[in-house]
Amino acid sequence: MTKQELKNTILEDLKRFDGQKPGLKDFILKNESFFIWQYIEHLRHVEYYTSKSGLSKLAYFWHWYWLKQLQFRLHYAIYPNTIGSGFRIYHIGNYTHVGPKVRIGKNCTMVSGVVFGNRNEENENCQVIVGDNCYFGLDCKILGSVHIGNNVTIGANAVVTKDIPDNAVVVGVPAKIIRYTTE
Repeated sequence: MTKQELKNTILEDLKRFDGQKPGLKDFILKNESFFIWQYIEHLRHVEYYTSKSGLSKLAYFWHWYWLKQLQFRLHYAIYPNTIGSGFRIYHIGNYTHVGPKVRIGKNCTMVSGVVFGNRNEENENCQVIVGDNCYFGLDCKILGSVHIGNNVTIGANAVVTKDIPDNAVVVGVPAKIIRYTTE
């Protein structure tokens, strides 16, 4: 990742925050949007500095340290290089986990409690691929190796165990397609 790609990714993420970084007022009032934005910004910098060497290791450590501090505070565990640009996460709450074998496309939205996990202990190498413009509802779980298409909406508390095609809306345990969108 180049410095220009880092700037473009952060700008895409910022568009999802209405183009405005949370400011000093948000920090003083301890608004969750301030801490969520800080988390995303440090995550992007860790992604950038992962491939650098030399003096940039100090910058990497700085951003990694603050990313870890925010992970504990916000209950997020999102691994670097897993989420595309334009990422938005709403609310601090339940534990949110995006593992290292997950690839999420651009402009995806998550609410707290989303977990990408294994079906069992023996299934350690499962790969999850998520398309662009997806929405993950509150406390939904994606288990095992699945492929989720573009423009998919996953409802609250859904448990996804099978592949989902493009433009689908899924809900339930296990998740079932209830309709297709025409977007």
